[in-house]
Amino acid sequence: MTTSTAQQTDPRPLLRDALGWVRGLVDAVPTARYDDPTPCTGFDVRTLMAHVVGIVGRANAAGTGVLPMSRPAVVEGIADAELAATIGLAIDGLTPLWENDDMLDTLIEVPWGTVPGRGVVWGYLNEALVHGWDLAVATGQDAEADPAAAEAALAAIVRFLPAEPRGGPVPFGPVVEPAAGAGPTERLANWAGRSR
Repeated sequence: MTTSTAQQTDPRPLLRDALGWVRGLVDAVPTARYDDPTPCTGFDVRTLMAHVVGIVGRANAAGTGVLPMSRPAVVEGIADAELAATIGLAIDGLTPLWENDDMLDTLIEVPWGTVPGRGVVWGYLNEALVHGWDLAVATGQDAEADPAAAEAALAAIVRFLPAEPRGGPVPFGPVVEPAAGAGPTERLANWAGRSR
């Protein structure tokens, strides 16, 4: 996918599909696994799920004109028994915000710059897929999302997130060489510096 294709493509259906996949993963995680480690450095399953609440909240903020960075990256204080339902409610609240087509071309300030709304959606699509992969790997679930969403996100992120520099203000580890036969979601996670 070229830069101009990414600029013209409507990524909202891809984000909806990705969030639906993440929701299914979340719903299948027993609370007994919340202390398990994940490929996301420093995050156990519980913290990763609280981060999913945070990134959906930040995408929600971006869609309402609120600075996403004003929302926490990790939402603390959610009881284990409520964590999956809280993610579901956050996802339900996000989708309607992005139904207005004008949002795709509205400039919005996000952690990676001031970009048109479609760039915001691409960014949160990447977050959803990579953290979904983290959760799936950590809990022994199918770690491949819809291939169309993952391939599109991978093509976009390779263009907008260079392999170097990484670390410091660029919150991604070095690119990981994909394993033979890795699917598009895993290759996306590898580009974000993740490995099994």
